[in-house]
Amino acid sequence: MRYDVVVVGGGPAGLVAALTTKKFYKDKKVLVIKKTEKELVPCGIPYVFHTLDGVENDFMGVEERFQKAGIDLLIDEVVGGDTDQKKIVTKTGKEIIYEKLILATGSIPAVPRIVGIDLSNVFTISKDAKYLSSVLEKTRTCRNIAIIGGGFIGIEVADELKRAGKNVTVVEIMDCLLPVSFDPDFGELARKEIEAENLKVYTSRKVVEIYGSKSVEGVKLDNGENIPADAVILATGYKPNTELARQLGLKITEYGFIETDEYMRTSKPDVFAAGDCVQHKDFLTGKPSRLMLASAAVFDARIVASNLYGLKVIRTNKGSLNAYSTVIGHKAFGSVGITERTAKEEGFEIVVGKAEGIDRHPGKFDDTSKLIVKLIFSQDSRILLGAQLYGGKSVGEIVNILSLGIQKGITANDLFTMQIGTHPLLTSAPTSYPLVIAAEQVLH
Repeated sequence: MRYDVVVVGGGPAGLVAALTTKKFYKDKKVLVIKKTEKELVPCGIPYVFHTLDGVENDFMGVEERFQKAGIDLLIDEVVGGDTDQKKIVTKTGKEIIYEKLILATGSIPAVPRIVGIDLSNVFTISKDAKYLSSVLEKTRTCRNIAIIGGGFIGIEVADELKRAGKNVTVVEIMDCLLPVSFDPDFGELARKEIEAENLKVYTSRKVVEIYGSKSVEGVKLDNGENIPADAVILATGYKPNTELARQLGLKITEYGFIETDEYMRTSKPDVFAAGDCVQHKDFLTGKPSRLMLASAAVFDARIVASNLYGLKVIRTNKGSLNAYSTVIGHKAFGSVGITERTAKEEGFEIVVGKAEGIDRHPGKFDDTSKLIVKLIFSQDSRILLGAQLYGGKSVGEIVNILSLGIQKGITANDLFTMQIGTHPLLTSAPTSYPLVIAAEQVLH
């Protein structure tokens, strides 16, 4: 078989890479190769345990979108190839010749080395629909579940399992929950939210053993405490899926990611990469980042696809900002940029503004929520470096706007003098708008 553009992977990066390619280059023949029949919405995976009530309600629907766009789809696995001959080979023996190759192979769960990891009922949060269906089925009969890892995935899965009627314990090795994206003050807010739902939380604790005869019976902590459990879920992060890239001879970074330039071009001609498998760099420090987000993946994919046959779309965003949002209990948490802790570790001289308020005015509306805003600025220039928020659903979009602000070098003065639109049912009051108040604090 011969194609103009071949995309390996059907997740967010693969989907957007293929669709954008077809939009920019309508006459090109495009093929997507993916291993699984159905693709999941990655950020929706934790919610299959209760809110979505099943894996089938989290399908992304890429298959239908490919068909509608005139993109060919092959369910198979690419196991090798030759970049000099511009050829790839699949597990079923198919040989495919390409003009341009895009690797969007994503990431896989990172499994820690813990005694007892091979016991029955030890699970990861994989992005494979069949595997997750089996996890969901098995956990339905479990009463006590221990989750190792207090990051976004661990907390979201814990919250969902609790809503499904399970006794849930979360163990996090760092000193607070959500330690990568939030400072301890916001980590403590997260702890209070999930403890209010009667979840048990351990921070600054390490699981040293998962014990049981054949199946899980509990976990042992580094302080000697034993926690009974019928199942253990490993939410200890992900690692880039770069086995194919290595086989094709692409350059791999020290952290195991595919190395690319600003336009997602790899070390081999006409081979590109996008998404979790790619090494990103931090927007503010320029250092390698372990970023793995669907939002970053689709940004990569658009840059790749629009520039396959020449640089049509110039990239102005030179790094990744790590914009996150989640819901814990009944509150939303959001962050973007660097935390106060990371800023100090990196040597930034900073000043912090923090404001509390409510997201409606007056505060008698049923959906009114407390809103906390923390803004981290450079001490001398007052340029915004990072932000953390806690509150209602508006937090998600506020984080997105602040992400753009950081990209554009927004300052405390810009936020203090920003012109805002407000409405009682939608926003905080103009007299006490938390973003403005937090910025005002650092201008005194």
